[in-house]
Amino acid sequence: MSQPESSLPSALFMDMERSGPIPLYHQVATRIESVILSGELAPGARLDNEIALGERLGISRPTIRRAIQDLVDKGLLVRRRGIGTQVVNGRVTRNVELTSLFEDLTRTNQNPTTELFGHEIIPAAAKPAELLGIETGTPVLHLRRLRLANNLPLGILENYLPEEFADITPADLTRFGLYQVLRARGVSMRVARQEIGARTATAAESDQLKIPSGAALLTMNRTAFDSSGRAIEFGRHCYRPDLYSFEVTLVEK
Repeated sequence: MSQPESSLPSALFMDMERSGPIPLYHQVATRIESVILSGELAPGARLDNEIALGERLGISRPTIRRAIQDLVDKGLLVRRRGIGTQVVNGRVTRNVELTSLFEDLTRTNQNPTTELFGHEIIPAAAKPAELLGIETGTPVLHLRRLRLANNLPLGILENYLPEEFADITPADLTRFGLYQVLRARGVSMRVARQEIGARTATAAESDQLKIPSGAALLTMNRTAFDSSGRAIEFGRHCYRPDLYSFEVTLVEK
């Protein structure tokens, strides 16, 4: 259930200089940002709609829209179709380490949840088979999940695992991260090969992630190996770049 709209206090905008050198949209955005960062507007809070806010403040709708867009670009607000504009905790910045997204979100208090779209045994196509080191057509467990953070859709996760993991249950995957499930089974993952890229969203992905059709997506493909060097899983994931980024530390050799 979505939260009711939070009416921004008029006093927040009382000292704006309507004829000064600082653009009006920037002043509006700065003031809204201040109440988000202070916690006065909590994550998940919905803002007044643009028309109502503009009328209350005596500011044109294009000015309000640009102010809101600035905060969307910063990862402080998100527009959700059918719901409106909501406050988020900011973009999830993930270190490029051998951890699962579920664990990273839990560690940063982002309240991860999962919607499971697919859980089936299928013949491995050429690419997953190659990366898992098995023959094309070999049965694999195919998973497809939507990961949410604070009830906001963040990424679509697609994974392929050897058939020995076919008994991983849907209940396991909605309660825990995949790597947590694997470690609980005694799997020790030591190294992974990862590729980060970008592409445009398909119509289905746009609908699932609540973003405009054809919007940009951040992508990550990963093959993880256990301590014996055997490929344990191949993942093909995509994320909303307004809510998610990777962080890499570079060290001179």
